[in-house]
Amino acid sequence: MSEQELVEQCLNGKRSAWQELYERYKTPLFRLCLRYAASRQEAEDWLQDAFVRAFADLAQYRSGGPLGAWLRKVALNTALQNLRKKKAFFTDTDIATFSDTREAEDVHILADIDAQRLIALMQKLPDGYRTVFNLYVIEGYTHEEIAGLLGIQSGTSKSQLSKAKAMMRGLLEPANSEFENLRI
Repeated sequence: MSEQELVEQCLNGKRSAWQELYERYKTPLFRLCLRYAASRQEAEDWLQDAFVRAFADLAQYRSGGPLGAWLRKVALNTALQNLRKKKAFFTDTDIATFSDTREAEDVHILADIDAQRLIALMQKLPDGYRTVFNLYVIEGYTHEEIAGLLGIQSGTSKSQLSKAKAMMRGLLEPANSEFENLRI
């Protein structure tokens, strides 16, 4: 069934279409939530919230773009909204010396680890570090865009990213064997 047919059937109240929509998109949306959440349970809660919002707002979806991209945006907004509810997890800073360009080091941090280990490491980061790291390194947002999304200064975003990278490097050091056999 095409995305358009699936959306039409969902909007007409067909339960099997809702189930198919959920089954089709639950895994990629869960992975997105898992990257932002501090735990698997929190990610599961956020995924449920995202689907509730998507089902409630499905009439707003426009068939001009991929349904998966629209659902991804709903899930990302849900994760960010849940993080904002935690309040004050960002440390304000005046540091304006951080580069706003994508450094090779951003890719290097991710190059030698598998997705499960990366998520486990990211979940060890404080909320602010993890959120900015995701938005900048994984999602590709600029510091100005991140500042707008999170209601912080771009310097705070730069500082959080720098601290997140430093913490990730520390977690990736070979001497830190805590993560060697970690399974999610």
